[in-house]
Amino acid sequence: MKKTCDRLGIFYVFKASYDKANRTSGKSFRGPGIEAGLQTLANVRKKIGVPVLTDVHTEDQVIASAEIVDVLQIPAFLCRQTDLIDAAARTGKIVNLKKGQFLSPREMGQVVDKARSAGAKKLLVTERGTTFGYNNLVADMRSIPIMRTFGFPVIFDATHSVQLPGGGGDKSSGQREFAPVLARCAITAGANGIFIETHPQPDRALSDGPNMIPLKEMPALLADLRKIWRATH
Repeated sequence: MKKTCDRLGIFYVFKASYDKANRTSGKSFRGPGIEAGLQTLANVRKKIGVPVLTDVHTEDQVIASAEIVDVLQIPAFLCRQTDLIDAAARTGKIVNLKKGQFLSPREMGQVVDKARSAGAKKLLVTERGTTFGYNNLVADMRSIPIMRTFGFPVIFDATHSVQLPGGGGDKSSGQREFAPVLARCAITAGANGIFIETHPQPDRALSDGPNMIPLKEMPALLADLRKIWRATH
């Protein structure tokens, strides 16, 4: 990914979670835990030479993660947790606010205001689809220009937007074939960046495999997105 992005002139940030706290089932794989996970992120940052991002779920996690990562992410389901947002903002790190699946784009303006009131100056706002129940999400491209009016870059999460929450019974399913389509649409609609999950063998991934894009397909997709970016920006 780093070599591909360097070749295409794309700014690359590596994201991984040490604790996938929002799981369909209590038996689902959650990750290596905060200590081992942060060590892995630190190794990636040092050896690969890229900024790293991780999500935080508690104020204690904010404090520990801020010592290692470049970007702190507020998960979509926690985007209205005022104390969590305040703690992340006070670190001075870049904070990525993911839009809750239950919020309209304009309601995210209140989340941005919370972060700014806590002193945050470097924010990202991420669209990841809206839920209407029944194990599905809908990605409304109008949300991108709406959220850009908040004055911060807008990121589009292409792979979580094709997730089918709880669609696999005791786990989520997904429709990875539509992720590239939505990514192209988002760039055209004015997104400043794209969030994409990838894996060498998505069907063997321990989390979110059904919506991941196979790693071997990423160079061609990123090249396409770069062309669209140049044409529309």
